[in-house]
Amino acid sequence: MSLEHHHHRHHNMFSQHKENNEKPSTVDYKKDLKHHKHMEHLGKLGVAAASAYALHEKHQAKKDPEHAHKHKIKEEIAMTAAVASAGFALHEHHHNKQAKKEAKRHHHH
Repeated sequence: MSLEHHHHRHHNMFSQHKENNEKPSTVDYKKDLKHHKHMEHLGKLGVAAASAYALHEKHQAKKDPEHAHKHKIKEEIAMTAAVASAGFALHEHHHNKQAKKEAKRHHHH
């Protein structure tokens, strides 16, 4: 899914559209909830992978002093990726909570 499509989905996931005098489309709240939960898990997986790679590069820097600077740069990039993944996971967690609220709200109506 492209970033633009993903962004579009967030802003329109609960809106109902009318096209050519058609009835408003229904939203599959279960599917939306599953999507955000899946994306949150992918974000957490990114944190784990990037953190593991950062630790690997830190170890390589100690083990290979001749190329320590290169390994430290890679370590810093991996740490940055881990922080970005954590931010994404938090973002998706927020959308997951919103999707749960909407699903609950529509289930009771």
